[in-house]
This record gives sequence, C-alpha cells and structure tokens, in this order.
Amino acid sequence: MHFCKMKHRFAIVGCGRIAIKHAEQINRLGKLIAVCDLDLQKAEALGNQFHATAFSSMEEMLSMETGIEVVSICTPNYLHAKQSIFALQSGKNVLCEKPMAINVSDAKRMIETSLSCQRKLFIVKSTRYTPCINALKQVIENNKLGQVYSFQLNCLWNRPDSYYTNSWKGTMAQDGGTLFTQFSHYIDVLLWLLNDEVDEVKGFRSNLSKKNIEFEDTGAFAIKMKSGSLGSLHYSVNAFQKNQEVSLTIVAEKGTLKIGGEYMNELIYQQPDLIDLSNLSANNLPNEYESYKGSMSNHDKVYENLINALDGNESNFTDGEAALKSVELIEKIYLQKLF
Repeated sequence: MHFCKMKHRFAIVGCGRIAIKHAEQINRLGKLIAVCDLDLQKAEALGNQFHATAFSSMEEMLSMETGIEVVSICTPNYLHAKQSIFALQSGKNVLCEKPMAINVSDAKRMIETSLSCQRKLFIVKSTRYTPCINALKQVIENNKLGQVYSFQLNCLWNRPDSYYTNSWKGTMAQDGGTLFTQFSHYIDVLLWLLNDEVDEVKGFRSNLSKKNIEFEDTGAFAIKMKSGSLGSLHYSVNAFQKNQEVSLTIVAEKGTLKIGGEYMNELIYQQPDLIDLSNLSANNLPNEYESYKGSMSNHDKVYENLINALDGNESNFTDGEAALKSVELIEKIYLQKLF
C-alpha cells in the first residue's frame, strides 16, 4: 500500500478499551496528538503512553489543539452521532467506531453533516477485512456463486451478567440493543456480501435470561431481500459460558458454502471449491477483554485503508452511506415487539 510521507494527525475521543487499538495504529501510520475522556485520568494514562495531550472536554480539545485532521470516536454507542457531528462541524474528518448510531435518524444526520461540512465520515467495519470474508466477497463479485437463493446468519455469543453491571451497556438509551453492540459487524457483513436491499423482516425477539438489561438477549427473524432471496437471522448472548459461533451459510445457484467459527473467521465447508484455502490467514485474533471476547480486530487494515482514503488513493473504506444500511436493518428488526 502507498502511504503519504507527511503523517496525518489524529485525536481520540473516549479512552476506554478499544482506544488502545486505535492509538497503536495511529502511531504506526500517523501521529496521535490529543486524547479526550470525561475521566481525565483515563485520558492522561493513554496520552502519556502515546505522547499525546490529554483533555477532559472534547470542545476544549478541538478549540485548543491545532493540526488535528481526524477525530477517532471511541465512546459509548449513544455518543457516536453527537460527537461525530460536532467534530465534523469543527472542520475535522471523523472515524467512528461501530455502530455509527443507534437509530436511522441520527445516522442520516451524520451523513448530511459530513456532506454540508465537506469533511469525510468513516465508520469502523473491521470484520470486512477478515480473510475468509474478503475471499467470499471476491467469489460473489466474480459471479462464481450465481444467484443467491437463501442464507442463514447465526450469532451465538456469551455475555455474563457482570458485562452489564454498572455500565452503559444494557440500557436502551445508551446501548441501543444487542444487535448494535454485539452483532452489528455481522449484519454489515451480510449486507455487504449480498449487495442487496432488505424488502421485509418478520420475527421475534425476547429477553429470556438477562434480567438486568432493557432489551432482548435473543432474536429469531426471517428476512426477504428485494432480489427474492430468503434468509434467517438467529442471535443470542446466552451461549453457555463462552462465545460459540458467528456463521453465515449461503445456498446459491452455483454453490453452497459456510463461513463460521467464533468470529466468522473460518471456512467451514464449500461445494464446489470456490475459495482458495492457501490464501486464508489463521492469524486474525478477536478483541480480548477482561471477561469476554469481541469481534475480529483488524484495526491495522482499518487504518491502512483510512490513510489511503485521506491521501486520495483508491480505498474500499466504509463511509457513512455504506454503514447506514446495517443501522436501517437493525431498526427494522427492532420495530418488532419485545416479548
């Protein structure tokens, strides 16, 4: 990949768990000059590690720290739209962690602000870079599968009660729901791979186990695409003791295949042989946290593509319009009553 010799200058808003992955890649490819968190001690800890100035106010950081080109938003879900819009209006480009927003209205306002301010809005969709998913995308784009008849997306993870204790996670207003926080990457991958529009969604969602959260822990939905293909989505955070699988099965005109594993990072089967196994890497690791694991990191590839996009080179980086599609589907699903 080609990278500009002049280093792009970044700021991070939100100095929690995911921020360290952003900081590492920023300093590999650019320069982190400022960090911000309401908890100044968190900001100072991250800032000291990466030689960046720490702030407790985003407004103060953007008014005092000159030279910031890109603001990386790493805060809780409910702050993504508000903070992205503020950064865009302050003349900065934005890289926002998933989900871009927890409702379609806010997501559209982010896109509109980006356009009116003539600044770039990028969304972290890191799972797109997982090797087997990239390989499947190439198979579909080269029409090696032909017409897709049906698909099945299963997302079965474990989130212990401690995950939600004394946290914004599990609250409707701040979290938004299980699909936004746990599985939005895989909703995005499904829509990206199929390159199709959702026509209709029907199904059920329920809270069967997690009494300390304000939304579902389980869902089962049927999805009809505008092309006519039919699919299903089954998701849960009640898998016993550990994450079990995120898998996608596709039945198509010219083949049937399944990618899976705990983080949709393995080829399970294919008929005929469409994906070259020799090109798949086994080195993609999930995000590791204290009591649980998350989706594939791939933040190295996220930032490589971001730098290319900033430099005006060809990049397949996910912008606001592309990321909006997953928010739209999740909102359709959440129109279904919680039982």
